[in-house]
Amino acid sequence: MTKSELIDAVVAANGDITRREAEVVVSTVFSAISEELANGGRVELRGFGSFSVKKRDSRTGRNPKTGESVFVPAKVVPYFKPGKELRERVDQ
Repeated sequence: MTKSELIDAVVAANGDITRREAEVVVSTVFSAISEELANGGRVELRGFGSFSVKKRDSRTGRNPKTGESVFVPAKVVPYFKPGKELRERVDQ
């Protein structure tokens, strides 16, 4: 599902909201999640899952094409952990 398909689904589920209003809502939610993660925070959506950031230490990697050792710097990456309800729905 793409962002525009998600917006269409929001409009279809709520007949009294326009596509433009749904677009603003979806963009605002994504922006709020992104901003919180950028600040090192955590976002928990009950029944869906939680978004957080994980720190990855620097390491020595390997270039798969040449086999040469390469230094990979430390970084912070987004992480999603699905909630129990989501896991059960996907499992069915």
